[in-house]
Amino acid sequence: MRQVIRYRQPVAGMPADAEIAARQREGWNLVALEWERDADSETAPPQVDVPFGLRVAGDCRHLEEDPDEMEALTLGMELLVSECPFTRISDELNRRGHRTREGTAWTPVLVFNLLPRLIEVGPRIFPTEEWAQRREKIFKRIGPLL
Repeated sequence: MRQVIRYRQPVAGMPADAEIAARQREGWNLVALEWERDADSETAPPQVDVPFGLRVAGDCRHLEEDPDEMEALTLGMELLVSECPFTRISDELNRRGHRTREGTAWTPVLVFNLLPRLIEVGPRIFPTEEWAQRREKIFKRIGPLL
């Protein structure tokens, strides 16, 4: 494997052509320029929303499942598969103590807005053993879906 030495040189201004030429004579290749400026509110990078059911991991480098939010998603999925109306789903989420990320009570509109996330997370919920047990209970209550 090729060994590469990297050298980062802080600068106060644009380097002179002579400085670049001197570095090249020493065997260095210019591989990048890094630009920065003070950010104002209009140009600051947008905040990225972490999907419901996930949270930023302790190392701040990746996402991990949030157990409480995943339980709310799984319950919402169970009730949705049971063909419960959004009002009943929101009532049941609230009755079991689940709250939105903002700490507010669930409403039918908030449950409706959660549908894309339920569709997204479904493939992770369905193969679990917990879902298999919930599915059996659903089938006993409402019968097979097909």
